[in-house]
Amino acid sequence: MNITDATDAYKLIAGKLQSWLEAGIQMLPNLAVAVVVLIIFIVIGKLVRKAISKLLVKTTSNRTIINLLETVVGVLVVGIGIVFALQILQLEDTVTSILAGAGIIGLAIGFAFQDIASNFISGVMLSVRHPFGIGDIIETNGFYGKVQKLNLRNTILKTPQGQIVYIPNKSVFDSPLQNFTKGNERRIDLACGVSYGDDLEKARNLAVQAVESLDTIDKNRDVEFFYNEFGGSSINFVIRFWVDFHSNVDYWQAQSDAIIAIKGAFDENGIDIPFPIRTLDFGIKGGEKLSTMLVNGEEQ
Repeated sequence: MNITDATDAYKLIAGKLQSWLEAGIQMLPNLAVAVVVLIIFIVIGKLVRKAISKLLVKTTSNRTIINLLETVVGVLVVGIGIVFALQILQLEDTVTSILAGAGIIGLAIGFAFQDIASNFISGVMLSVRHPFGIGDIIETNGFYGKVQKLNLRNTILKTPQGQIVYIPNKSVFDSPLQNFTKGNERRIDLACGVSYGDDLEKARNLAVQAVESLDTIDKNRDVEFFYNEFGGSSINFVIRFWVDFHSNVDYWQAQSDAIIAIKGAFDENGIDIPFPIRTLDFGIKGGEKLSTMLVNGEEQ
């Protein structure tokens, strides 16, 4: 490289630097405004996050969901501020490229993680609607147990037998759900039967009095008794009563106490709870009697 070429290269570089410097000086006012706008949006983002947190605390106790939604809202607000700042700096092409890239990336992520996204959205909706809380006893998707946790993907139950069940939030959100804890009460329908030869009025009064004497039932609700079937060996009935329900033990204990009380009252007063009766007929017309078959077998 000779001196002339070096001089031309120097002039070219110096000219570029000078043009960039002049452009930078011209953009200083816009840059200052863009920085101010970005700072304002950052402050707004923090304020919005606090407002979202106060709002969500009233609707859900799931801290994971609250923190995630706070972060998502904060990032969206700051992202809007960045877009405005780039427009102030007259970088519309950059803004367009960013939005297009975000759209493509979002579409790709949506297809790749659609199950995760659906479970996440369902978890958010469950937290907002709040059909159950931590510690509630529920039944859904064929599983019964106490809610241990609601995270971004699963609803976690602990069954009465001690097993831990992970149910996808989407399945919980889309399926029927029974909450046994919500009303803090539950009705027990206890089926039984008495002999055809017993006094039905007497049996009804004894059963109702036996259940009403229990301390484990709700005394503010009436005990109901209904005969409902002529059975094969008994006249069947159902006796219905309510318990204050806070755990499975409340239900099981009241049901057990009622069975003991009814059985004891019936035994003391000569009321029979009959066993099923089966009559076996081996002398069917056209066939051979059992006694004849046995005699023929011995002779052979």
